[in-house]
Amino acid sequence: MTKRLKALKAGMLADAEVRHAYDALAAEFDLARELIAARARAGLTQAQVAERMGTSQSAVARLEGGRRLPSMTTLLRYAEATGSRPVVKLVGDETTRRRKRAMRAGGGQHVEQR
Repeated sequence: MTKRLKALKAGMLADAEVRHAYDALAAEFDLARELIAARARAGLTQAQVAERMGTSQSAVARLEGGRRLPSMTTLLRYAEATGSRPVVKLVGDETTRRRKRAMRAGGGQHVEQR
């Protein structure tokens, strides 16, 4: 990322509402990055991945755009097309840990901390 883009992002994320919306989309952004990285590792274009998946280049572009989460079937097809293997792992995140600590500290009542 360029310095100007980093500064712009940092400035925007200083706003609590923007930060909350950005954090809410983290899973979609992470998945999009993974899809693009798999395609890059395979040395394929979106059109080549689309052909291997039996879909259109624009559908692959939408998958990689990160605006919606694809189905597991679609992920499996994308993985096969790129010579990859999907790995699903559920891990606790910092938000979950903060909520648990807040509930313990608040006598079991949920206290939202940001």
